[in-house]
Amino acid sequence: MRDSSLPLRIACAQVAPKVADVTHNRNISNAAIQAAADADAELVVLPELMQSGYVFHDREEALSVAEGLYGETLLGWYERARALDIIVVGGFCEYLSPYEVANSAVLIDPRGLISLYRKAHLWDQEKLIFTPGNQPPPIVRTAKGRIGLMICYDLELPEWVRLAALGGAQLLCAPVNWPDLGRPAGERPAEIVRVQAAAAVNRMFIASCDRHGHERGVDWVGGSTIVDADGYPLAGASSNPEDQLLITDIDLAEADNKWISEHNHVHEDRRPELYGGLCSTSTRSAHPLSAHCNKTECNPPPHLHR
Repeated sequence: MRDSSLPLRIACAQVAPKVADVTHNRNISNAAIQAAADADAELVVLPELMQSGYVFHDREEALSVAEGLYGETLLGWYERARALDIIVVGGFCEYLSPYEVANSAVLIDPRGLISLYRKAHLWDQEKLIFTPGNQPPPIVRTAKGRIGLMICYDLELPEWVRLAALGGAQLLCAPVNWPDLGRPAGERPAEIVRVQAAAAVNRMFIASCDRHGHERGVDWVGGSTIVDADGYPLAGASSNPEDQLLITDIDLAEADNKWISEHNHVHEDRRPELYGGLCSTSTRSAHPLSAHCNKTECNPPPHLHR
């Protein structure tokens, strides 16, 4: 890994995990890490639930393949991160207790740092299987820059992405599994459009790594994408039902410039005193003059994990 914190060569390794086939998933994830390192990538993102596959029948099946933070899969990722001098980000089914599992992701730094994130916003039947996380997305200070973590549906909650941006993330890495729910003819996947919008409104790079393949009646978008701080695609950003290794070089310093015109700054232009309804648990917005938000979601401190 180069001594300078900038630029950074990143990769998204889109592969096809198999549900409940941990050996297969270890093999293809380890091969993907090697392929990224062979392409001189300094960071590689793997899909959501890379270790386990996604479409579980029930919580009991998920428990049968769940691993702890120091299980065989993650230890293998760490060994390769250290040997190949590459940062690894990937998703796994985390064992919490004999009755609980989490949809989790890790960032593994070659220096030995491991940062853990548990998906806070569960999609559809995930709510029947996983225990949601209750911590904000971590912002990890690596030798290459400040990297945030979240998982799939988290990206569709603008408050959550803004939280990572306000915490100082220059690059947001998101393992995802985007089910192909169909779209109008000629349209790009909406998931990709939302990633581009999230990057643009926060002036932050986003690398989202999807999967492909057919699993228990579910097909996937195969929409891995890397977008710049203006929201424009650098790699991917289309539906591809095959393995792909996206590679691009980014200058993380660009994400520290939040000015979009001579007079507009994407964060300083915020007016939290008007956004009281964002802190309400009700689906009805509070009248902007009736409540003033004083929660950390509206003006959070940096979440910098060393």
